[in-house]
Amino acid sequence: MPSPHAPAAGPAPAARHNLVLVVTCVALGTVVAAMASLNVALPDLARETHATQTQLSWIIDAYSLVFASLLLPAGALGDRFGRRRALLAGLAVFGAGSAAAALTTDPSTLIALRGVLGAGAALVMPATLSTITSTFPRAQRARAVSVWAAVAGASALVGLFASGALLEGWSWRSVFLLNVVLALAALIGTLLFVPESAEPRQPRLDVGGALLSVAGLVTLVYSVIEAPTRGWADPVTLAGIGLGLAVLAGFVLFELRRENPLLDPRLFRNRHFAAGSLSIMLQFFVFFGFVFVMMQYLQLVRGDSALMAATAMLPMAVTMVPVSRAAPALVGRFGFRGPWAAGLASVAAGMGVLSRLDASSPYWLIAAGLVPLGAGMGLAMTPATTSITDALPRSLQNVGSAMNDLARELGGALGIAVLGSLLSAAYRDHLILPGLPPQVADAARSSLAAAHAVGGPVSGRATAAFVDGMQLALLGAASAAVLAALAVAALLRSAPRPEAFADAQEVPVPVSAQGRQPTYR
Repeated sequence: MPSPHAPAAGPAPAARHNLVLVVTCVALGTVVAAMASLNVALPDLARETHATQTQLSWIIDAYSLVFASLLLPAGALGDRFGRRRALLAGLAVFGAGSAAAALTTDPSTLIALRGVLGAGAALVMPATLSTITSTFPRAQRARAVSVWAAVAGASALVGLFASGALLEGWSWRSVFLLNVVLALAALIGTLLFVPESAEPRQPRLDVGGALLSVAGLVTLVYSVIEAPTRGWADPVTLAGIGLGLAVLAGFVLFELRRENPLLDPRLFRNRHFAAGSLSIMLQFFVFFGFVFVMMQYLQLVRGDSALMAATAMLPMAVTMVPVSRAAPALVGRFGFRGPWAAGLASVAAGMGVLSRLDASSPYWLIAAGLVPLGAGMGLAMTPATTSITDALPRSLQNVGSAMNDLARELGGALGIAVLGSLLSAAYRDHLILPGLPPQVADAARSSLAAAHAVGGPVSGRATAAFVDGMQLALLGAASAAVLAALAVAALLRSAPRPEAFADAQEVPVPVSAQGRQPTYR
């Protein structure tokens, strides 16, 4: 293994490019699929571990909370000590945590182990993209990034499908055992085929910035995740969100005064970087919020099994992958702005169609929304991801990758919290249950599953109320996609064509507080 003090590796030999791409995409798919794969296993988990509803929520959310909070410092560590090393360490932690999770029956231990998986994933995900951007020559980089973006977008749906298939014959433990197998395969592939790349001459790690970013993100994301349970107007929720935002504002001020910041806030003056970060965050706000709502609709309203519910989502993945592969050619022909904004508009259109679903909707109407949703995600993800990575020099590719992944994770956490809160509030407001004992009525209002357990006319009324809440939530998702499209169109209204952007020389960003003038693409 190369010394950590060796110079950064140059581009990998052409014959190894495809192998590097395959290995990094397997690693990426492993950690992305883990974000959503347990959603279909929650009933099985509740029966075997006797977890409460709050514990079930945290079994899902602990992963994203730790993942998002550690992405920036993990990206910086990969830059300094080696991206290959970061991949190996992250995959080892992820695989070991998954193996331990498969052996436990205590919900609190399972929550803690999901956090361990999130820490491993935080090392893996930025290292995958930065390995691609640092080893592929610029002429092939857009194609490789399009494959990465397709895998990043489709892996959550593939994870749902794989989990649904496993649950047909085995317990929830099989989901964690699949993680072990995939992590081991990616680890072996990394050892065999992925070259080391690092920037060992970088300055010392910005520990203060890392601590502030972790503290701010943990506080903010924790408060947002808890908001649907506590209520958005609850003093604890408002105080937590306010404190998280205050700490992150302190992080920005601290970084502006650093000569070598963890993340230079001036990067957001680059319109490509700003547009890419905002677009990725809002795209995954829509995507993960939609998955959270739709899986409940398919299983609790339509009565689909876990496998059938996951299979129902495949038109989205099947559409997303080829469109993502075609996105570089479309960007090369029409520029960044048009295809990118059109993709986001397609996402909004798909969500608009899906917001019209009701309890008796045929499957073709679901597919009619999933197809433009998948196509739009595929079309928008590649230019958004490329804009973020190409805004940074090669020496900071892992930090740029971490920013891309941070936007994705924050968007997903916010999407689940906000859209879930809209769904829950509308469900409770629209569920009118006159004449029922208060305890029975409160149980029915707690969830659609509880209302189905009550049975009788309560079940039918609850289904109608749930559909009303789902329609409101999906309209909120469509609005977020429209906002993203307008923001991208505005930010890139005079941006260079991709050929000029690809061939651009290093251009300076504003001088730092210490007078140092770094350069970024």
